[in-house]
Amino acid sequence: MGRTIAIANQKGGVGKTTTSVNLAAALAEGKCDVLLVDLDPQGNATSGVGIDKNTVPHTIYELILNTASFDEVLIKTEYDGLYVLPANIQLSGAEIDLIGVDKREFLLRDILEEQKGRFDFVLIDCPPSLNMLTVNAMTAADTVLVPIQCEYYALEGLSQLIHSVNLIKQKLNPKLELEGVVFTMYDSRNRLSKEVVENVQQNLKENIYNTIIPRNVRLAEAPSYGMPIIFYAPESTGAEAYRLLALEMVAHEMDE
Repeated sequence: MGRTIAIANQKGGVGKTTTSVNLAAALAEGKCDVLLVDLDPQGNATSGVGIDKNTVPHTIYELILNTASFDEVLIKTEYDGLYVLPANIQLSGAEIDLIGVDKREFLLRDILEEQKGRFDFVLIDCPPSLNMLTVNAMTAADTVLVPIQCEYYALEGLSQLIHSVNLIKQKLNPKLELEGVVFTMYDSRNRLSKEVVENVQQNLKENIYNTIIPRNVRLAEAPSYGMPIIFYAPESTGAEAYRLLALEMVAHEMDE
């Protein structure tokens, strides 16, 4: 397994699932084998790659509870190189089901460890909260990628998230690092967007990806068609941005 990346931000509406789905698709388009792990009970990453989350025979919920095997849950999407561990609302019960389970923070890590070498990238779409599912994602991951919306409250909660990453690194996963920050929903006509980017660049010592994801109509439409942007509107600025982000991530991987 090349790299496992948790895509996390406890603030909702920042483009977390959009980034998970479209970065996974762009990496797969670049001839990588990519596993998209949907760890959000909303199941939006699952439907975002064209899979009906309400009719899948098995989900990651059963995998975590050890009532289904990895290959029973795994779905090969219609896009070459892109695989998904689907989720739906059932997953919201995991928090309660895992009470009292021994080493419950390591369940996802142990599942993915058994698949080592099978995928070039594993991207984990986390729920918009710092709960046991997110802890599992960060314990399983090598790095955490944080999407930040270009708006006034962009930095709200970021320090808390970085604190959580550091805490999990200290207590549960010594190898965990912050992959970096990627700006989303950028509007070049909006002065505030530019100010937010400048502010974060000046104040954040962590890695900031050069690629900035624009606010884009096609990007907003794509999930309703169950298609990643590079297949729904391959010539759009949104598609081009995620291709560039994928290239940047692969380069980052090769540099290490």
